[in-house]
Amino acid sequence: MNWLEFEQIAIEKGYSAVCGVDEAGRGPLAGPVCAAAVILPPNIVIDGVNDSKKLSEKKRESLFDVIKETARSYCIAYASVEEIENMNILNATMLAMKRAVEGLDVKAEYAMIDGNRLPDLEIASECIVKGDAKSMSIACASILAKVSRDRLLYKYAEEYPQYHFDKHKGYGTKLHIEALKEYGPCPYHRMSFLGKILK
Repeated sequence: MNWLEFEQIAIEKGYSAVCGVDEAGRGPLAGPVCAAAVILPPNIVIDGVNDSKKLSEKKRESLFDVIKETARSYCIAYASVEEIENMNILNATMLAMKRAVEGLDVKAEYAMIDGNRLPDLEIASECIVKGDAKSMSIACASILAKVSRDRLLYKYAEEYPQYHFDKHKGYGTKLHIEALKEYGPCPYHRMSFLGKILK
């Protein structure tokens, strides 16, 4: 498998700063959605990197700093619970991705977005479905986004231990739903996601 195929195609078209973009946290019942954008140096493959969902938490954590140190530029950005509620999760995800790309300290010339929807960017871009399993830059972005969001949920767990955010990261597990029914929502919950649960 050529992890750099999509990057190389973009470089051959004349783009020198090519970023991969991915998000974490579209599905959970609580917390923001997180996106990351990563520009790697040319022809760099980071050993061990894969789609974040295929890696253990320990492996993602160990790769997090390696990716940040290796990247030419990276940016991690969020869309808040309030933004998710105001504009829906899809639009909030696109906003977080846009913020990640625009927050890079090396200006990206071309963006490769994981999935099938493009955020509103001022640079050339393309969607790559399952890009986190095909592109090194997107896979790196998926790890940065996932680890960053998980670390935030650990902080929420200290603030609101009754919800066990450290165990499920905000996803709708049995443990989480039982806690919601017992304690009701906290300020980090996405009320629009809780309709059926809190009936």
